[in-house]
Amino acid sequence: MSKAKLEYIWLDGYKPTQSLRSKTKIENNFSGKLEDCDIWSFDGSSTQQAPGGSSDCQLKPVYICKDPERSLLGTPSYLVMCEVLDSDGNPHESNGRATIEDDDNDFWFGFEQEYFLYDLKTNLPLGFPANGYPAPQGQYYCSVGAKNAYGRHIIEEHLEYCLQAGLNVEGINAEVAAGQWEFQCFAKGAKQAGDEIWVARYLLERICEKHGVWVNYHCKPLGDTDWNGSGMHANFSNTALRTAGNKETYDIICQAFEPFVKEHIEVYGADNHLRLTGKHETQSIDQFSYGVSDRGASIRIPIAAVQKGWKGWLEDRRPNSAADPYKVAARIIKTVKTAKV
Repeated sequence: MSKAKLEYIWLDGYKPTQSLRSKTKIENNFSGKLEDCDIWSFDGSSTQQAPGGSSDCQLKPVYICKDPERSLLGTPSYLVMCEVLDSDGNPHESNGRATIEDDDNDFWFGFEQEYFLYDLKTNLPLGFPANGYPAPQGQYYCSVGAKNAYGRHIIEEHLEYCLQAGLNVEGINAEVAAGQWEFQCFAKGAKQAGDEIWVARYLLERICEKHGVWVNYHCKPLGDTDWNGSGMHANFSNTALRTAGNKETYDIICQAFEPFVKEHIEVYGADNHLRLTGKHETQSIDQFSYGVSDRGASIRIPIAAVQKGWKGWLEDRRPNSAADPYKVAARIIKTVKTAKV
């Protein structure tokens, strides 16, 4: 009888920002298939998802991939992303994935996940001295060298594990500030795009544990300084955008976002007012704009889409690094569906 380790991963009920939780389930003769993953329960009273007197919540497996780190130890191991259900089997109020209306996977999403790596001992970004600041930002973006790229050994390990797990990571790069990095994930289907970002975040958190580093997803961890914040830019398309062939379709879809600025900001991550200031390649939080190749706009029309004859995608630059990709995708889809194209 063979054994397998299944790490069930879910999002807790903390507000305004949910955190990852996980626990291990041992299975006998496990097939490795999602349909053979059982629904499992957990104590919701410990995750702010249920009262103590009725604490059972349920984990519904929705995505599975290989766990490359644990598999190195010899036992077949898997990462299982789950939706949270209440004790009656209904989607829990904290379950953002269940709000996505993309049953036919017409929407494709590519998320650009930025983050800072912080030293546990100094509680500062990697590359920052104990007092003051390193050299001003600029030299760190897509950089190389020990004086510029801090924590590369961690992000290289993360990239390798993501690829071994089968996640569709399409790239990584050092970002504008010291100790700041980015990875990009793409999927055809909003739910899978969210699944893969969350699993990639989980792997990053776990890798950092053994390096004495923690991942800071706050959108403006360095406060009111001239250092860039962190975003999770959402690149998205549907059939209309991928086949448009004209500027008018892009204008109509972009303009559909203007009446819903408040609704988008509500799910684009906590403290976004600290990041969306109109500076550092952002639009102000209470304004809306779009433009070709404009990184200071709310929504950027990539030049590649124009060059392909107005066929491609859009980039919403407002979601921040701590946002829930499920909720971001759900809101974008809802807004795009109001466009009369």
